[in-house]
Amino acid sequence: MKCRHCDTELANTFIDLGSSPPSNSYLTQETIKGPEKWYPLRVLVCRQCWLVQTEDFVDTGEMFSEDYAYFSSCSTTWVEHARSYVNEATQRFNLNAKSNFVEIAANDGYLLQFVKEHGIPCYGIEPTHSTAEAARKKGIEIIDEFFGATLAEKMAESGRQADFTAANNVLAHVPDINDFVKGFSILLKPTGVATFEFPHLLNLVQQNQFDTIYHEHYSYLSLTAVNSIFRSNGLEIFDVEELSTHGGSLRVFAQRSDHGKHKMNTAVSKLLAREQELGMLNLLFYEGFQQKAEKIKDDLLAFLLDAKKEGKNVIAYGAAAKGNTILNFAGIRSDLIQYVVDRSSAKQGKYMPGSRIPIVKEEILQADTPDYVLILPWNLRNEISGQLKYVQAWGGQFVTAIPKIKVD
Repeated sequence: MKCRHCDTELANTFIDLGSSPPSNSYLTQETIKGPEKWYPLRVLVCRQCWLVQTEDFVDTGEMFSEDYAYFSSCSTTWVEHARSYVNEATQRFNLNAKSNFVEIAANDGYLLQFVKEHGIPCYGIEPTHSTAEAARKKGIEIIDEFFGATLAEKMAESGRQADFTAANNVLAHVPDINDFVKGFSILLKPTGVATFEFPHLLNLVQQNQFDTIYHEHYSYLSLTAVNSIFRSNGLEIFDVEELSTHGGSLRVFAQRSDHGKHKMNTAVSKLLAREQELGMLNLLFYEGFQQKAEKIKDDLLAFLLDAKKEGKNVIAYGAAAKGNTILNFAGIRSDLIQYVVDRSSAKQGKYMPGSRIPIVKEEILQADTPDYVLILPWNLRNEISGQLKYVQAWGGQFVTAIPKIKVD
């Protein structure tokens, strides 16, 4: 396989998680009767541009199908993050009724609803039918196609170029990252601004966040790699912010290389220098991650097996993609975790891919009073433990596995 960005032959493995089904391929009452497609889940490092990337196996259409089950609005923390982001962007870049705001990967309208509240003209691009329909019910215009240079040219030719674009947690999800980024240099007006948010590879490595690796994430991104990709496709980064979301993310601000008016903030050069100082431009930085992931797997299995021996009841909360990664890597099944609770009606009544653990409503948890609740989306631990505070009334405890086993 060659690098998605610079075409260098890839020879260095970052981590091998065995095999699993696509993380959002939830099973229904009908599909659970049949076989599942399992694909190798191996991640490679490009020694030229330092883009870390999943080996190609799964077709994009299979992962982002019409019944895609991830709805951003299910997380109150994420919705508030979106509200704050829109307020900040509106003020900083003087967005108003004469501006055109476009979100790529608009999902269920979790962000554009706040753009509409500001009276700013907007539309979203979202290829998954289920989430696109949810956004339309909020009165948001959605173009349900995959974004890239071709669609950007179509929108530009029809007079729909953007003053501002948002692309949150999508840059890692695209197989042709060059074409995707090139699309922004076409869609933006000459003085337009594009922002991107994505989990920072530095945190993934330093905090053992291996469960954020799954087939939908084609790329794992450092600022170094993103800077190279942007420069090659007509964009220039002029600012960057470090965020706490998703276990540690970056928000990158970019403009067209040919017309940009914003001066580069020193935050960009400082973070690029820090990545280099920490060794991210050296293969040694990426060695040993396999062993760290295996220790987390072993520790989680030991906890679950001990709980079973002691007659303790363990259930999980949050049918998140990252949860599927750790469940399948560890070989965990319903004999160790009886079910997974999720607030999304799109997931309830289905089964986790691979492990085939049933996904149920919260009322089941309340009736069963389990001893332990394993929070699979550990990045939302505070939000979820707050929602489930009543668990502690019967002596129940919360558990997270990453960056290490924590029980309280």
